[in-house]
Amino acid sequence: MPTIESVLHESRIFPPAEDFIQQANISGMASYQALCHQAQVDYQSFWAQQARTHLVWHKPFTQILDDSNAPFFKWFGDGELNISYNCLDRHLKTQSDKIAIIFESDEGETTYITYHDLHLRVCKLANALKAQNIQKDDCVIIYMPMRIEAVVAMQACARIGAIHSVVFGGFSSKSLHERIVDAGAKAVITADEQMRGGKHNALKATVDEAINMGGTESVKTVVIYQRSGSKIPFNPERDVWWHEITGNAGTQCEPEWVDAEHPLFTLYTSGSTGKPKGVQHSSAGYLLGAMVSMDWVFDYKPSDIFWCTADVGWITGHTYVTYGPLAMGATQVIFEGVPTYPHAGRFWEIIDKHKVTTFYTAPTAIRSLIKLGADLPETYSLASLRLLGSVGEPINPEAWMWFYEKVGRSRCPIVDTWWQTETGSHMIAPLPGVAPLKPGSCTLPLPGIFTAIVDEAGHDVEKGKGGFLVIKKPFPSQIRTLWGDPERFKKAYFPEDIGNGKYYLAGDSAYRDEDGYFWIMGRIDDVLNVSGHRLGTMEIESALVANPLVAEAAVVGKPHDVKGEVVVAFVVLKGDYPKGEEINRIIHELREWVAREIGPIAKPEEIRFGENLPKTRSGKIMRRLLRALAKGEEITQDVSTLENPAILDQLKQTN
Repeated sequence: MPTIESVLHESRIFPPAEDFIQQANISGMASYQALCHQAQVDYQSFWAQQARTHLVWHKPFTQILDDSNAPFFKWFGDGELNISYNCLDRHLKTQSDKIAIIFESDEGETTYITYHDLHLRVCKLANALKAQNIQKDDCVIIYMPMRIEAVVAMQACARIGAIHSVVFGGFSSKSLHERIVDAGAKAVITADEQMRGGKHNALKATVDEAINMGGTESVKTVVIYQRSGSKIPFNPERDVWWHEITGNAGTQCEPEWVDAEHPLFTLYTSGSTGKPKGVQHSSAGYLLGAMVSMDWVFDYKPSDIFWCTADVGWITGHTYVTYGPLAMGATQVIFEGVPTYPHAGRFWEIIDKHKVTTFYTAPTAIRSLIKLGADLPETYSLASLRLLGSVGEPINPEAWMWFYEKVGRSRCPIVDTWWQTETGSHMIAPLPGVAPLKPGSCTLPLPGIFTAIVDEAGHDVEKGKGGFLVIKKPFPSQIRTLWGDPERFKKAYFPEDIGNGKYYLAGDSAYRDEDGYFWIMGRIDDVLNVSGHRLGTMEIESALVANPLVAEAAVVGKPHDVKGEVVVAFVVLKGDYPKGEEINRIIHELREWVAREIGPIAKPEEIRFGENLPKTRSGKIMRRLLRALAKGEEITQDVSTLENPAILDQLKQTN
């Protein structure tokens, strides 16, 4: 494979301030290198020490890593613990009255909840779920607004050993249906509606639509949290109100002690094939990754006010809202709304109001905030901030500089974190008391994470050359399997042709610079990253082709200043090539169709029509050509293998 050439040249460097280094949990490059050396010398003992330091065990482990059935690795397999106990009970004797969550509603109302209060709420819901015959190993779908109750629902499932699967509240009934069926869910926890940006969005009605699509006989109970009080459909044979079933529930719930490898949750992520992938995470290894990254990357201090803006429907909201901060005993902000409502300074207002010290958000949000008012942060104090973080996709250097200068006032390190749903926690990130920062680079791997860049044969490539990003050794927080599909798991993440099936293949291309810093270059598959959401092209293509007008469709990503990427669809209609006003009518119909089938985030930004698609003579659609067309680039590569090279001129036309 010819190596991938990097075209990004970034020479700006920002060393950590001496006062930050002095107070950091990992202080200075020598401390970082000592940890890395410890992991290099005795890998298993390194992680065993971390597990004994950070986790509270009901039954201590004697086994560390079981790799006898690779890549189905097991960590700390004979140990027993409970994740909810690790997040809540452990703090009751030492800081019961500490604020666990500062909740800011869409309307601006603030609720403060202590660790004692949160424990009480979780126990009551856990007891109520058990009364509904939800038990250990049952799967529960959570389809909730971004509120305290979403965290309570996740923690309650963890407390009784039920396996939760959170579905983002913006997904359509069809997407929800697919996940209910694949998970074999016994219950769904939802709300009447969610409030975002002053708008009411139906959740319970969407759940009903999903269940009524069939194949959902496993669902015996739907628990409804009353958010808006709006009138909703109610089936008394299946539906129960959250407030009613928890009203008289017991205030103590003994944790279900589970083995370290017990599935904590599955989280569905889009793949390059049509079927969503149920990423399955363990209990102990996953929580360990969450805690060490809170300690090392976020440099967590007990006095911090931590705010991760992610929704719990995504892995970031699992690890850095529901589990990591609570396990560390942190105080965190949870925000129900959107950064633009009721005004463009909502984020900055919340930071000042609640004295946020650590602010973790996505490049998409950063780019949106720049557009809303690049100088707006300067009208707020933001003096409480000491650390900034970026997640979801590579942050472009100019957005990084704005974040650093305008929000952090050139004094807050930025931890630009690379990780995935499948890795569970940070893999590559600048430790803020260690690494000089380079705008756009996620810098160096965490201690105990053995990352590399290889070619198609699995051989390491030289610095400055791009290739496939891999992790060469197993690590505690990694994906255990795909729910119900172990063969797909092996093929997708541990392919035999790269490292003989021993390397975890991240699916990203990257390169290392002369200092060993990692720079992420993009996906190597056909998964799009739209506003921080990973969407499979096949899912969108399948939705388009399901429309009666469409014969064929191919979808690619196109760079976008705010969203990172937008969806561009190339469509072949069953009827004649459209003309005039008919084009706009069909475009509108297809965009709304995709919104109903998958969700609004998947709506194509642009739709182009052609009499057919560029294909090889064997029938393979040449997506690389479509990407070039979407970007407006000239086609310079050889097109002689195409069955229909003339179609490229037609597809250049934007509508």
